[in-house]
Amino acid sequence: MFEELRPHLQDLRLRLMISLACMVVCFACCFAFHQEIFYWIKKPIEEAFANGVRGKLIQVAPAEYLFVAIKVSFFTAFVISIPVIFWQLWLFIAPGLYKHEKRLILPFVFFGSSMFALGLIFCYYIVFPFVIRYVLAFGNEVIEANIASNEYLIFFIRIMLAFGSMFELPVLAFFLGKIGLITDGTLKKYFRYAVVLIFVLAAIVTPPDVISQLLLAIPMVFLYGIAYIILKFVNPESKITTKSQEIVEP
Repeated sequence: MFEELRPHLQDLRLRLMISLACMVVCFACCFAFHQEIFYWIKKPIEEAFANGVRGKLIQVAPAEYLFVAIKVSFFTAFVISIPVIFWQLWLFIAPGLYKHEKRLILPFVFFGSSMFALGLIFCYYIVFPFVIRYVLAFGNEVIEANIASNEYLIFFIRIMLAFGSMFELPVLAFFLGKIGLITDGTLKKYFRYAVVLIFVLAAIVTPPDVISQLLLAIPMVFLYGIAYIILKFVNPESKITTKSQEIVEP
């Protein structure tokens, strides 16, 4: 059994090494501009401070900003490397696909990367400014919001990655439907379970307040609906049922 898995494990190692090498190169480039990148990352919280929230972004440990610079560079390197990661992921699963399915590599990489970037943009410009201002303003008349830069960065990255991943749902549904693994009936059948899971994930990722959870959960439910519509065209269950009936009937 291990001998049968060895070629797949070797291929997986190759794909991981290529992805990691890309991230290392991007990390080195991003680290040279970590200050400029962090200025962009901290802009939402600075705008909150400039619009009535009492507080500031601070450093609470001697080497805190060093680790912030490393995390900023790593996060940016990961985002830049997304097309390469998707490309390597597709090359790993491609041997198990049919010839016509392997041709989907370019659409998969393009739309996967584009939707991930769209999720980040949607979060940064629409959701995150509201969330950070709301959570900082709560109780601000009692206590000043002096936020450690490392804690703010972790909070920022967690929400950004959640939205980036969330926007992959329609792309994932399209390609899984294209290769016949799921249908629109699959999403319809598990809709209630998906909604519960979405709200659980939103509660884990966002701060412990209803507003932030809804800001993540509602777009996820909306994207689930888009995925269902996509599968209605790509791989509808009614089409599969009709074909099955034609085979059974004499």
